[in-house]
Amino acid sequence: MEEITINKAQEIVDNWIKTFGVRYFSELTNMAILTEEVGEVARIISRKFGEQSEKKFDVNLDLADELADVLFVVICLANQTGIDLEKALINNINKKTSRDKQRHVENKKLID
Repeated sequence: MEEITINKAQEIVDNWIKTFGVRYFSELTNMAILTEEVGEVARIISRKFGEQSEKKFDVNLDLADELADVLFVVICLANQTGIDLEKALINNINKKTSRDKQRHVENKKLID
């Protein structure tokens, strides 16, 4: 499978919505869907890596698929609000690097 950029992913999702999804849900609906999808990720994490025991129907849950669902909805929100996620991510990493370049390496809680 070919690798895709974030911009290409935004294009693929936009084409999928226009071809199969009829139209984007409202931003508010997509925010609710995003919350639901993040909850599904939390459910898997809490059962696989936390102390909570799995239920019978949890066995078939797929973390990769649920994370992809989260990404899909985030891309939908970016597309419908005119955000270039690739540019936004680069700007965000630059901001974090400038702000936090020493913060974590000097954090005694993170040092073994």
